[in-house]
Amino acid sequence: MSVEGNQTAKRLVPNNVLIAKRKAKGWSRLRAARELERAGQQRGLSVPDADAIEKAVYRHETGRAACRDQLYIELYCLVYEATPHELFGDVEPATPAADTFGLRSHKFVCAYIGPDQAAELVKRGMVEQTEPLCGLDSYTNSGVPADGECHLYTWPFGVAILHLCEEVKFPSIANLATWRRRSYIQNLDWASGYLSALNGNPVEASYVLSLYWLHSPMWSGPDLDTAARIMSTPRVLLERDSEESESSLGHAELVERSLFAEGFDHPEIIPFGLKGISAGYASWSGVVYCPLAPRRALAEDELVTTELATQAMWAYCQHINGQIEQGKDPDVPDPYGWRFLRGVRSRLTNARPQETGQHRSMRTAILDTSGLIDHLTQAIDILRETSEG
Repeated sequence: MSVEGNQTAKRLVPNNVLIAKRKAKGWSRLRAARELERAGQQRGLSVPDADAIEKAVYRHETGRAACRDQLYIELYCLVYEATPHELFGDVEPATPAADTFGLRSHKFVCAYIGPDQAAELVKRGMVEQTEPLCGLDSYTNSGVPADGECHLYTWPFGVAILHLCEEVKFPSIANLATWRRRSYIQNLDWASGYLSALNGNPVEASYVLSLYWLHSPMWSGPDLDTAARIMSTPRVLLERDSEESESSLGHAELVERSLFAEGFDHPEIIPFGLKGISAGYASWSGVVYCPLAPRRALAEDELVTTELATQAMWAYCQHINGQIEQGKDPDVPDPYGWRFLRGVRSRLTNARPQETGQHRSMRTAILDTSGLIDHLTQAIDILRETSEG
């Protein structure tokens, strides 16, 4: 072999992921080519014949040619049930040909109902004990009637959260922002009425926090990051105290286009995604996560569980601090005093032995942007001072 040919051979880098995926199915290259051809035909794509595809598979697997053809990328992803990044690394995906984006909206509608009402719900069998959430004993009922899937969570220290999950699509982030503002008012009224009727005592839901699982983005590359940052603080698109109207939506769309053109960031937005795996951002207003490589990204329930625990403690601390602001000594159940809160703060802030780096980054971002640690510290100091006084 000539020196030039030897150098060329050394430069070849096989795609071991493609090879492993094919061998895991027990396929020859010809069989893989036929499966790719079949997948393309089922999708109505114009594909080469199996012989041509087999040659392409050989070149892609051996590294004689990088796979940059969007047709082959799509076919490989279909047949091997993987993402472009999982199969080829840093392949910049083509901009999705979509005029809407799809997401699951997780709303956490929070209220303080008191320990007696929480215990009464357990006694009446309205909620059942579930697995502890971030070390917090909790109870749940998955049969809450609502538009969308809804679970009621309660904690013995007196907090209730209605977790409302809705599958939605929007043509713009401006539409999401206006829907969010309108639905928050409706959600608070509905949750207050539902919780009040449940125990026959007046309950007022205090706030809503949103987590968006962006499973079908209409952007890619830098635009996806910009979109996720805007979605974590959608109020930035809206005029303060403006009425819901076509003109307010039109204004929000203008602001959205401007932010995409100029770029958008905010010092209080904390990123926690990993390049090629996920786009994740947390802010005071909410959390957005887009799994680019689903098999290596965080799972949806990891974010939901973290938010449930965070908001449960936030609502509890809000109740304690609210009593102080009214000039009262805080009245809390004995098992849930300052020592309990100190333990919760430790569990939430300290890394667990089996925790992944992605999970740690997500947890830290959510805690930092929520302000919960400061909230907990203040409540601990208040309760400790009261008990020792």
